[in-house]
Amino acid sequence: MNKATYKPMLKALQIELVKLQRQLISEERKVLVILEGRDTAGKDGTIKRLVAHMSPRETRVVALGKPTENESRTWYFQRYVPHLPVPMEFTVFNRSWYNRAGVEHVMGFCSVDQYLEFMETVVEFERMVVRSGVELFKYYLDLSKKEQRRRLRKRKTDPLAQWKNSPVDGCAIDKWDAYSEARDRMLVETDHQLAPWIIVQADCKRAARIALMSDLLERLPYKQRDADVVAPDRNTVFRFKAKQIGTGALAS
Repeated sequence: MNKATYKPMLKALQIELVKLQRQLISEERKVLVILEGRDTAGKDGTIKRLVAHMSPRETRVVALGKPTENESRTWYFQRYVPHLPVPMEFTVFNRSWYNRAGVEHVMGFCSVDQYLEFMETVVEFERMVVRSGVELFKYYLDLSKKEQRRRLRKRKTDPLAQWKNSPVDGCAIDKWDAYSEARDRMLVETDHQLAPWIIVQADCKRAARIALMSDLLERLPYKQRDADVVAPDRNTVFRFKAKQIGTGALAS
């Protein structure tokens, strides 16, 4: 997607997001958007555009770091609960409790028992969150191996992206198959009716941003919606189905 196409579409969607948020505030709704994906999938850039013109008072972006020693000894979900949205809030998690299903599991940062306990309990935890009144949306930004390799090389030489570099980056390609297997199991076992997984093809950052925003606007009901608002490109953003595994719908 070239810039001439992207810019007006982005502005139109951001205007719709502002209209949406006004209604969320007036109705005291609670919205939580989770963004997951491999390293370099474009989560940071997508979130930046998503919240760019939203109210800073009612909008929060949560990106938790490594748990403290004390947090590591508590109930796994406990450190995330204080960051759940309250009425009138639009909250975005840049990675989430699904760290345990991905990087923690693949890199051995958690035990097998801890991983299995998470996989067995996360759906019930999310059901409780949704039943409490939170509107929960889970997006997985899917990236090809070729594009991830290109972005990792670029990140190393970009002086404005040095803060993104981490020791884990070096394992992203080496452990590609392990991450793919963990992704597939996570999607299959944690997809449920109250909080389904939505896949976003992320090799083109601009197309991915437009697709995610338009899909979110379609899933969140609000008044004064522009009849000509950009519709989601269903080749780029789509509801996950278990039968998609191994068909090429997800990067392998």
